[in-house]
Amino acid sequence: DSTKRSIKARAVGIINGDSVTVDYYSPAVRGRSIWGGLVPFGEVWVTGAHNATAIDFPKDIQIAGTTLRSGRYGFFTIPAKEEWIIILNKNWDQHLADDYDAKDDILRVMVKPQKNEHTERLEYFIVPGKDSGGSIVVTWEKLRIELPFTLNK
Repeated sequence: DSTKRSIKARAVGIINGDSVTVDYYSPAVRGRSIWGGLVPFGEVWVTGAHNATAIDFPKDIQIAGTTLRSGRYGFFTIPAKEEWIIILNKNWDQHLADDYDAKDDILRVMVKPQKNEHTERLEYFIVPGKDSGGSIVVTWEKLRIELPFTLNK
């Protein structure tokens, strides 16, 4: 991949007949040091490039024991070496994390990053699970994070 731009991308997954969608910009590694370099540890990141990553849930959902209403949310993370914080925030329409405000957080969940085969471009996947469950998966460079959820029926 020789493009130097962060390209606009979309991930769509069908969970029990309903579409879950993630809109994001996909940066490339291009030989750069990513974790603790381009993406600093301990700082809020849009988990993409340019504008905040936005996720749409067609129905109310359950994540880590918390119910969220259907709708569009900003998807942010705070990367760290051992654990990441995944954040869903009600402000999805913003440039980078410039307008990010923790008071608008709807949910924060701790996850452990997993090793992954090299992925040149940041990618999101919506992976179906059992019944009305699934996961939002993010891969980039040699890491993967996963956020399980269940759509309400």
